[in-house]
Amino acid sequence: MEWAHLLLLFAIGTIAGFINVNAGGGSSLTLPTLIFMGLDAAAANGTNRVGLIIQNIFAVSSFKKNKVQDFKQSSFLALFTLPGAVIGAFAATQVSNILFQRILGGVLIFIVLSMFFSRSYKNKNHKHNMKKSWLIYPALIGIGFYGGFLQVGVGFLFMAALYHLLRVSLVRVNMHKVFIILIYTIPAFVIFLCTDNVNWKYGLVLAAGNGIGGWWGAHAAVKGGEKIIRIILAIAIIIMAVKLFGLF
Repeated sequence: MEWAHLLLLFAIGTIAGFINVNAGGGSSLTLPTLIFMGLDAAAANGTNRVGLIIQNIFAVSSFKKNKVQDFKQSSFLALFTLPGAVIGAFAATQVSNILFQRILGGVLIFIVLSMFFSRSYKNKNHKHNMKKSWLIYPALIGIGFYGGFLQVGVGFLFMAALYHLLRVSLVRVNMHKVFIILIYTIPAFVIFLCTDNVNWKYGLVLAAGNGIGGWWGAHAAVKGGEKIIRIILAIAIIIMAVKLFGLF
């Protein structure tokens, strides 16, 4: 029954929104669900963006309410993702389903491995003073392309780049991440919309769940700090690794 599918989509959207804000990989749940519901790869990819926009609006609002924000710096960083996001979204509408899936599998393996072997920064005084490496700029351009093209696991890429190249706390990493993803997802979504790859009914149901999950995810990130983020991040990585090996 369709109402049962919509209820399932809402529930998965809520879980994905919470995971996305604190770690990444939520789209690894929502994209297969949309495909299961009958959408092809491009339409599922485009429809997923409806939920992401709403999710990150709620997440940004929640961070702001909890007085964790830096819109000036977040906006500056987001600018570097825009060209890649537009090109990536257009490319996603042109590739075949088989190529799309192969690219997805390869990138997810890389993401999981990179996060397992990442190192932590122990400096407690880096909360507000970022120590930029120039590598952050080409990294953001590349991540923007990937986010526009596929999106799945892009949160891990942003966390790795922002955490290791800017050396800020995980709470502020997530604050920047949700704002950046919001900004570049808008033009990417327009590309999918103009190529008729958005299912509004599924997209709005998914968005309702993503929004609730995103709001509570940001709240949990601020209140729980790095401890809760690391726990959720570890769980998300394990889920994605298990999916990659086809165990469920």
